[in-house]
Amino acid sequence: MIISRTPFRISFFGGGTDYPGWYQKDGGAVLSTTIDKYCYISCRYLPPFFDHRYLIRYRVIETVGHMEEIRHPSVRECLRFMGIQDGIEMVHNSDLPARSGIGSSSAFTVGLLNTLYALTGRMVGKRKLAADAICIEQQMIRENVGSQDQVAAAFGGLNRIEFNGREDFIVSPITIDHRKIRTLQNHLMLFFTGLSRTASEIAAEQMRNVEHNRAELRTMRQMVDEAVRILNGPVDGIEDFGRLLNESWMLKRTLSSRVSNTAIDDIYQAAMQSGAIGGKLCGAGGGGFILLFVPPRKQRMVRRALKDLLFVPFTFETLGSHIILYANKEYDARPLIWN
Repeated sequence: MIISRTPFRISFFGGGTDYPGWYQKDGGAVLSTTIDKYCYISCRYLPPFFDHRYLIRYRVIETVGHMEEIRHPSVRECLRFMGIQDGIEMVHNSDLPARSGIGSSSAFTVGLLNTLYALTGRMVGKRKLAADAICIEQQMIRENVGSQDQVAAAFGGLNRIEFNGREDFIVSPITIDHRKIRTLQNHLMLFFTGLSRTASEIAAEQMRNVEHNRAELRTMRQMVDEAVRILNGPVDGIEDFGRLLNESWMLKRTLSSRVSNTAIDDIYQAAMQSGAIGGKLCGAGGGGFILLFVPPRKQRMVRRALKDLLFVPFTFETLGSHIILYANKEYDARPLIWN
């Protein structure tokens, strides 16, 4: 049995510039952090006592005889990518719901790859995990996804991630002192809106609008460096980070008609009127989790204003995807021969 634990992420700035259609020509950058909410994947070779060859458990249970019959696209294509021919049992558990803007799909792919590499007796680095996940999601599954989620899930931590070409990315940890990191964390609040959405559909519209949104995307990329400058500055200037979040959210709303909606706008407005300085929807938009930047003295008022939403406390994490249990046993399916 192999179990991997892979963190979800919150993206602060630069989302939209991590799509290949943009960064292959113009370059992209994001500022993001992984958080202490995780995707857990356990995997083992399926014992040879069943009629089926694959047992896949997530929100549904699949029992199939052939890889091509697996409905979950990431499971099917990860197995194909790895060239695994033996029967597999895989179980997925998660701290947070899918389709909520915290990079759950890519965390799943990264975590599954990590378990499969361990299952086949190989140990790979974080860069390869991220690159393989990008290849599987963008080229094999052909999802409308960017490249930041896979990198964040694999590496973990608070990072500036730069994209310069088809497979080239640079991960630069934000090396500010712990006091600043605690201050930043203490100003952040995460709420679940209860609205689910399919990120791929929203991302597809954003990708179609790239040429029309060139000026906005350049500005959003520049905001990444401005945010890093704020974090490098004095700790008493941290509220500028929240103001920049607000500017970025106002800009992101113009990228697609599906990024926000009336319900989201009402939530954001209620938070701002209660003391929030800035915020954004996590991920492509349309629903899921909303991140707010709120001075600690105003957080009780914001929680009261958003009392109908689920408040989700969190902290930053730094490990990225890793194996938390390795107890590998291969079943020999050959028939016994008695002498």
